[in-house]
Amino acid sequence: MKWSEKERIAYSVSTPPGEKKDTTLPFPSSYSPEYVETSWYPWWEKEGFFTPEINDRLPHAVNRSFSMCIPPPNVTGTLHLGHALTVAIEDALVRRKRMQGYKVVWVPGCDHAGIATQTVVERRLFRERGKRRQDLSREEFLKEVWTWKKEKGEEIYHQLRELGASLDWSRACFTMDPGFSSAVTEAFVRLCDSGLIYRSEGLVNWSCALESAISDIEVDSKQLSGRTLLSVPGYQNRVEFGTMVTFSYPIDGQDGEVAVSTTRPETMLGDVAIAVHPEDPRYQAVHGKQCRHPFADRLLPIITDTMVDMELGTGAVKVTPAHDHTDFLLSQRHSLPRLTVIGGDEISNLSLPSQGVKRFDAREQVIDALTEKMLFRGKRDHAMSLPVCSRSGDVIEPLLKKQWFVRCGEMAQRAIQAVDEGQLEIIPHFYTKTWSSWLSNIRSVDDWCISRQLWWGHQIPSYFCILWVWGRSEEEARERAAGKYGVTADAFTLTQDPDVLDTWFSSGLFPFAMLGWPQQTSDLRQFYPNTILETGSDLIFFWVARMVMLGTELTGQLPFKQVLLHSLVRDKHGRKMSKSLGNVIDPLDVISGISLEVHTRSDLSSLEGNLDPRESMVAMEAQRKDFPKGIPECGTDALRFALCSYKAQGEDISLSVSQVLSCRHFCNKMWQTVRFTLGVLEDRGTSPLNSMDQWVCSRLYSTVLQCEQGFERYELHSVTAALHSFWLHSLCDIYLECIKPVLSQDSGAGAEKQVVRAVLYHCVSVSLALLSPFMPFLTEELWQRLYLLRGEGGDSAGASLCLQPYPQSSQLVRDTGLSVALIPSTINPNPNITPGETKPRPVSEEHFLPVLSGPATVGLCP
Repeated sequence: MKWSEKERIAYSVSTPPGEKKDTTLPFPSSYSPEYVETSWYPWWEKEGFFTPEINDRLPHAVNRSFSMCIPPPNVTGTLHLGHALTVAIEDALVRRKRMQGYKVVWVPGCDHAGIATQTVVERRLFRERGKRRQDLSREEFLKEVWTWKKEKGEEIYHQLRELGASLDWSRACFTMDPGFSSAVTEAFVRLCDSGLIYRSEGLVNWSCALESAISDIEVDSKQLSGRTLLSVPGYQNRVEFGTMVTFSYPIDGQDGEVAVSTTRPETMLGDVAIAVHPEDPRYQAVHGKQCRHPFADRLLPIITDTMVDMELGTGAVKVTPAHDHTDFLLSQRHSLPRLTVIGGDEISNLSLPSQGVKRFDAREQVIDALTEKMLFRGKRDHAMSLPVCSRSGDVIEPLLKKQWFVRCGEMAQRAIQAVDEGQLEIIPHFYTKTWSSWLSNIRSVDDWCISRQLWWGHQIPSYFCILWVWGRSEEEARERAAGKYGVTADAFTLTQDPDVLDTWFSSGLFPFAMLGWPQQTSDLRQFYPNTILETGSDLIFFWVARMVMLGTELTGQLPFKQVLLHSLVRDKHGRKMSKSLGNVIDPLDVISGISLEVHTRSDLSSLEGNLDPRESMVAMEAQRKDFPKGIPECGTDALRFALCSYKAQGEDISLSVSQVLSCRHFCNKMWQTVRFTLGVLEDRGTSPLNSMDQWVCSRLYSTVLQCEQGFERYELHSVTAALHSFWLHSLCDIYLECIKPVLSQDSGAGAEKQVVRAVLYHCVSVSLALLSPFMPFLTEELWQRLYLLRGEGGDSAGASLCLQPYPQSSQLVRDTGLSVALIPSTINPNPNITPGETKPRPVSEEHFLPVLSGPATVGLCP
């Protein structure tokens, strides 16, 4: 990436927060993001431009609403470029709807991020005070978390403001706010009452490092091609993975053996059976026989099941239901016992030879013991997918635990039907098949584990006495228990479940809890269901599907009518952005620019305690390679325009900072164009359009049409492409160059000068309005300077571009014989009525796209 440092121009006038910026100052000679983006956002926010109540002050208001929630980012840290893409897309949609006169509400919020936040605070606590969570009481630890949240929680909101997100901050909500917490409790109680939430023993993804169950989204699959040594939390030496061990079980009562292959020999202490495929010719003679466990002195039946892959390993598999998802299903089908041999703290706790030993140390002891008994048959490389906890780096251990589960079957079926019947639209449509496939799978197989063994989060509102009871408060739970057992409320002691609810459970309530549910608030009545949900495609199951299921069940309505999914943002090499790779970019670094030294130091300090030294070195080298000179100052508008210029509904986006820098050059082109325009606007008057004026107006009309069609299809990249092309090529490269000779004449072309000034003003002002949803700061700055020429008063709502009517193709000048006024205050409001007429004249098709004559201009014909 080649770039040279640009001059930074600071806005020097002292402007109190919330006061309008002074645009009467001399126009700077070049574009500077720092100058342009100063002071506008506090003014917009103070004036209430982002609230739905502003709609009452708009002369072009329509009786329609548009509502949306921002996908609540985790409170744990800062936004990255993936979040910036979300903001750029959503704000473009929101700002356009607001300019169209809709009553708009876009609600900001943050997710408490149970596991991530608790992990960060625990690490800080140990780093700064040498204490672990268990050294404190639950109340003391939660106090530490709230202190951290107050210190760090506003950082995300600061980033959102810097990105220009026109969010209604008066409605901001945090998932641990009292009102939201009440909604979570209400949802749990209602679902328990209806039988959709139940407590049972089930197999869960367990992180031994966190000592908690985790959701599927916190599990990464690490692909191994063969033998690999990996660092695992709690182990001084690296642990071997990517191998398959083969050992034999002696057949009981006769000579012979059955050899089984496994990547996890340590779990053989919990084997309860051996499974073979019923059609495998190698094992026809042993169907129904038993093998004897060499260490536990118990018999293992040899069962047959079509789930067994005859081509994998020896074709015979050990069955360990308490430590493997497939084996758990086998145990259900064949009524097998389930023996847990690894505890939640990863200590092997059953039978010889490895009682009281950590699981991967037990692996080596088991192999040694099998070798001693002459049952070990070898080890070979084996390609495999290793489940790893994304929060701790620990290898996931499937464990059998008593947890709270949500029955998903009926809710999943309704979610499938909503899409099949057209009540819910998923965009792009190719995700529809994936939606139905995934929901059909959970409908038939998995219920959703919603309990987590954490302290930070919504503590489950269920209490134990003789059995489990639940309630909106302990008093309600006590009354329920008393009624159930026919005793007085003070006859027993209740103990609340120490676990908390899965963060995805609370975030699944966001579309209606943010509006005050379960109370029937005016916001809920007016803005629910939401108009649309826009989010990353990676959240289609973990968040979107759960919102649809919970929203339909708890409110009787779909939470939104459309789902717009965008692609993931990757680095310029196509890699997923990861802290350990060192390729995560803070949007503010792109906006303001940052030197390599500061960028690397700030990134690594933010990861302190999260990366081992080797990963820190990888991160540092990655930053030096990608940004040898640091990151240049690009500005918010350039970043947003660049992000919206990608085709976001398809393949993942590989973003490089050089592409954002290119959009900054476009910003400078806009700056210089308006600077030129202001320099030539002098007289007022009207004159007929010549062919060149007609041509540029036809190009503007075509651009507005493309914008309308692009927004309608949610293809923002086609909108930005049309706007970029019109401004850069039609307006600057062609029209400006053609009119410069006219404007430079001293005399003899007064009428012609007037018309080109009028057309120039018309093109620039309409284009700024079209660009406003993508470039809110730059377009406001430039429009305000043009606005000074109008000489009009009015309230503050009419004094901002973000509340001006969005251009419509039906309202643009189309007639080649039309007279155009120089300043908007003197333009006839109906473009098809010339002065003195009372009715619009019909506009024929040949007037739409006027053709220029002469060989020198034929290439300009549309």
